[in-house]
Amino acid sequence: MDGTAFRGTAPALVTPLTAAGDLDAPRLRAHVERCLDAGVDFLVPCGTTGESATLRPDEQARVIATTVEAASGRAPVLAGAGTNSTADALALAEGARAAGADGVLVVTPYYNKPSPDGLLLHYRTVASAGLPIVVYNVPGRTGANVGPSLVLDLAEAIPEVVGVKEAAGRLDQVMDLVAGRLDGFSVLSGDDDLAFASMAVGADGLISVVANEAPGETAAMIRAAAEGRLEEGRRILYRLLPLMGANFLESNPGPVKAALELMGFGTGHLRAPLAPVREETRRALRDALLQAGLPLGD
Repeated sequence: MDGTAFRGTAPALVTPLTAAGDLDAPRLRAHVERCLDAGVDFLVPCGTTGESATLRPDEQARVIATTVEAASGRAPVLAGAGTNSTADALALAEGARAAGADGVLVVTPYYNKPSPDGLLLHYRTVASAGLPIVVYNVPGRTGANVGPSLVLDLAEAIPEVVGVKEAAGRLDQVMDLVAGRLDGFSVLSGDDDLAFASMAVGADGLISVVANEAPGETAAMIRAAAEGRLEEGRRILYRLLPLMGANFLESNPGPVKAALELMGFGTGHLRAPLAPVREETRRALRDALLQAGLPLGD
C-alpha cells in the first residue's frame, strides 16, 4: 500500500443536515458532484468538517456510502474513521471499508494521551481493517502533537500507514515529514492557509475546509504550486486568504456551513453542541466570499 491515491486537493466535506438534524443525502450528493466537477482529486467525508464527532456509526457509514456512490469511481474516497477508543476506531474503519471507502483518515486519539507504544497499538489495530490509513495530527483538537519522527515511525512499522494530514500549523513539521518520509508516503496539509507554503517545501496536497466553498479555486492553487507556477498560485492564495480566515472565526464547521448557505448551496444546520454562527461572523463570511469572487445565492 502507498499514499499516491491521496494527493492533490480534497475537500473535507461538510455533512448537510435537514432542519430535523438528519442527513440530507440529496444535498450531499449534489455537493460531491459540484466538487468533482470543479476538479478536486479526492474526497474526505466524516472528518472534523463533516461533524464526525456527533454522527452515529450507522450515520457515518451512510455518509461514506453516499459519497462513494456519488463519486462513482471518479475520485478516491478517504473516509474519516477516528476516535479515541481503539475498538471503536476499528469498527468505524471496518464500516468505512464496507461502505466502499478507499482509505481511512484516523485522528490521533484525544483525551487519553497515549504513549508512543499506545499509538502504535492503536494504529496497528485499526490497520487490521485492511484499508490504507492517513494519520491525522491536529493538536488543536486532540491536545497532543504527534511529531514527525513518531508519524514516520508508525509508517515504517505499519505498512497500512501511507500518509499524514499535518494540521499542527507548523511548517517545520511539514518539512521534517517530507525530508524523512518513505517512498509513496503522502504528506498532506491540513491547514488551508499553510497549504501553498507546504507544497513549496514538498508536500503532496491539501485536505481543505475552503475547498467546500471554492473547490475549483483551491484545486487550481494546489495544482499551480505542484507544477511550479508560483505566481499564479499566489494570486489564488491571496484571493482566498480572507475566506480561509473567516472559516475559523468560530468553531469549524459552523462558518463554512453558513458560507455555503450564503452561496445557496446548503442549509447551514449544525448538531449541538455547535450553534449557528453569530451575525458578525456571517457578515465577515459574506465579505470574504465577495472578495474571493464567489457568487452569493438569491
